[in-house]
Amino acid sequence: MKTAKKLAAGLILTALMVSAAGCGNNTSNTENTGNKDNTGNTPTKSTEPAKTSEASAEKVKIIYSMWGSAAEGNTTQKVADRFNASQDTIEVEVQAIPWENYMTKLNTLATAGQLPDTGMLKEDGVIQWSSEGMLNDVSAMYEGSDSKPLDSLAYKHKGNTVAYAAANEILLLYYNKDMFDKAGVAYPPAVLDQAWTWEQFVDTAKKLTIDKNGKHPGEEGFDEQGIVQFGASVENLPWQLEAWALSNSGGFYSEDGSEVRIGEDASMEAIQRVADLYLKDHVAPLSVGQTDDGIQRTVIAGTVAMATNGQWNVGTSLNSAKEEGLNYGVAVLPYMKDKVTISTGGANVVFSQTKHPKEAMEWLKWYNSEENNWELISSGIWMPTLDKWYKDETLTRKWVENPNFPPYDEYKSAVVDYAQSPAARPAAWFYTNYTTDFNTLLGSVLGDVWTGKTTAKEAITKNLEALKAVHAGSN
Repeated sequence: MKTAKKLAAGLILTALMVSAAGCGNNTSNTENTGNKDNTGNTPTKSTEPAKTSEASAEKVKIIYSMWGSAAEGNTTQKVADRFNASQDTIEVEVQAIPWENYMTKLNTLATAGQLPDTGMLKEDGVIQWSSEGMLNDVSAMYEGSDSKPLDSLAYKHKGNTVAYAAANEILLLYYNKDMFDKAGVAYPPAVLDQAWTWEQFVDTAKKLTIDKNGKHPGEEGFDEQGIVQFGASVENLPWQLEAWALSNSGGFYSEDGSEVRIGEDASMEAIQRVADLYLKDHVAPLSVGQTDDGIQRTVIAGTVAMATNGQWNVGTSLNSAKEEGLNYGVAVLPYMKDKVTISTGGANVVFSQTKHPKEAMEWLKWYNSEENNWELISSGIWMPTLDKWYKDETLTRKWVENPNFPPYDEYKSAVVDYAQSPAARPAAWFYTNYTTDFNTLLGSVLGDVWTGKTTAKEAITKNLEALKAVHAGSN
């Protein structure tokens, strides 16, 4: 999905490099590795059943595939070498494949029955590959462990867990505390029980929107063409818009991902309300939903008082902005009817052609552990996946009490507690197929909605059958 720049998938590559070196640039932006389309080829199902390896005096060899250069593969191999030295039953070999050829190579290997044992897979590819019988059920990966990933981080197909996210990300509301203080306006709530309604959000945004003459929307003489500070911005990339459809008791898909719901009035109304922040409320800048740099364009640029976007921004951009003087805070999202945020994270999978699924899962469990991705977590780029980091205060403090984060109580409430609450829903690619094609088409369909040339209802209704077709894989 070119327009969505699915951050979490790209951030896996950063993990490979940072965890191997044991240190990294906490403020480096890793967004660009996850915004390229795969080949769209459908892998061929292997006729060879998965087998569990028998005990052997020699180490079982596991091949792990990743997208990246030879140098990045060597760096990742150093991580694997630590695992190899930690036990005497498994030997992991890293296979690096350039991004441009990654899916083509995997499809070729699948057809030949020569897939690696385990490897990286883009979010939008997990359900497709599972539907073709190419992925193992990994439900047993955390059996007997003292902790397991949050429920919202499980990729599920036909009731089976076919992958766990390697990291956690959720959508939040960021805000400039100095702008709120200057306006004498109370900060957005960090506590879910106190979350603003959509109407409270818009009313507050009006108080923070100022034209060149110091007037606010609704005041006599307000110049909507001369706004110098906007009160709000809601990221309108298609995959993030799903949060508002869900919040309005609608959605893009049915709960099991089998049906398209974006044509329901509640879903279309939610999208229109986001567009109206610019068109009618005059509290948000025009955004066309094409680039995932919303926090840089808004809160960091100093042009917007509060904006929605993903948690990864703490590490990828806000740390640097904080060092340069930005006094920012984090809050839970406002809501329309239901309190909702979206969880996401790129996947590591176990391919069904492996003869060693148990050993592959053991490697992934070790590799995905927080201790082996600590630089990414402590910098704020990733959040942990295991529930103990959210429920055990000692571990939560180890994670959050550092200079890279907002104050502990604020961040714990607005992020840590929020991520494990019923409000956290999995992004669509955790449970349905062809999300790349669907979101690409939806982004095109909504283009004229943001500028007011048409309404969300008109645009979606006109293109609903096409949206249903791409969801069914008939594009």
